[in-house]
Amino acid sequence: MIKKTLILWAMLQGAAYAGGSIPEQIKVPEGYSPVLTVHAKGDQIYQCSLKNGEYSWETQAPDAKLFDEQGNIVGNHTAGPVWEYKEGSRVVGRVVKKIDMAPDSAISWLLVEVVSHKGDGLFSNVSFINRINTHGGLSPSSGCDANHMGAEKRVPYTADYVFYGK
Repeated sequence: MIKKTLILWAMLQGAAYAGGSIPEQIKVPEGYSPVLTVHAKGDQIYQCSLKNGEYSWETQAPDAKLFDEQGNIVGNHTAGPVWEYKEGSRVVGRVVKKIDMAPDSAISWLLVEVVSHKGDGLFSNVSFINRINTHGGLSPSSGCDANHMGAEKRVPYTADYVFYGK
């Protein structure tokens, strides 16, 4: 009973939070409802690479912890991109749409479609994810050249993730 109450509470929090704050360009399709909203804190990892004769920082992966409303760690967000919930369920997604809300200071807000599932927990019925309220995480503005080829840099970021299911 306690587990069902907590899941219902998380769903209601997501519904209240996601209500009017998601830009139209990245809203999930009709028929999907928020299942969970979490706050992420971690790093975006970039690698210096050479493409078409130019050096640039390329996104490699996120490395973040997911927190509930009380500040407890409830999951991880890693390369794939993968989101894993504390009971072991996980999803892999692909970016469908993005919008730059603060292009000079924060990574894009996203609509992500789930392309695979693992486990029978909370994420087993998740079909879409929004990344919103981003801060930081932009690629480094300098330091990528022939002397730094292959080097990695971690850039701190925070965001909120809203998970949706039917």
